[in-house]
Amino acid sequence: MSLKDKINLQKLPKHIAIIMDGNGRWAKGKGKFRIFGHQNGVKAVKESAEACAELGVSYLTLYAFSTENWSRPKDEINALMELLVSTIRKETSTLQKNNIRLKAIGDLMDLPPKCQRELQEAIEETKNNTRLTLILALSYSAKWDMVNAIKQIAEKAANHQLHPQEINDMLIDQHLSTKDYPHPELMIRTSGEQRISNFLLWELAYSELYFTPVLWPDFTREHLYEAIFDYQQRERRFGKTSEQVLKP
Repeated sequence: MSLKDKINLQKLPKHIAIIMDGNGRWAKGKGKFRIFGHQNGVKAVKESAEACAELGVSYLTLYAFSTENWSRPKDEINALMELLVSTIRKETSTLQKNNIRLKAIGDLMDLPPKCQRELQEAIEETKNNTRLTLILALSYSAKWDMVNAIKQIAEKAANHQLHPQEINDMLIDQHLSTKDYPHPELMIRTSGEQRISNFLLWELAYSELYFTPVLWPDFTREHLYEAIFDYQQRERRFGKTSEQVLKP
């Protein structure tokens, strides 16, 4: 029996974020180059996106490439960028078939021109899809995003467009690259590592965190169901007591 049957569809997280970790270790364990792991990780991306769409999850954010990843060996970066281009080109029709809208966050101008072009074409082609919004975090880091937001707010304050006393949570939200999306209720990280790694630091303030030892290429929809089921067993209090949360 699939865990899917145990999931309460009335209590689904609206937004799930995933740190897709373990591609390199997966490949190394098979005596292959790291890019082999990245190539096989594409299947897990498809499985996760399609499973979220089928369940009724509205948003899925995948940490695909961080700003820190630019420091990796040049050959691996080049291979990753080529894989990104070919995957976007190949899977756009699948996104269309599944009514999935593609979006991206991060310092996208740092991506190679070919990547930027393929990404923007796929975003444009899928912009009217409504079943699921798939957000790729590319050349992204939460600190980069927060610094940019602070700069924008500081500039507006310096130009007397706003008063410092007006700065609050909502204003900061409006200046982040994630401003158009709700904060994730559930964050999943694969590979057994238990850290956030500069991913959505502001947005994950009250998210439930789920860590699994499964390496990303081995991550299936059943593993996703397991994470969602675990999430649904938790009590989300947001600083309140259990009695306050349970009070009708």
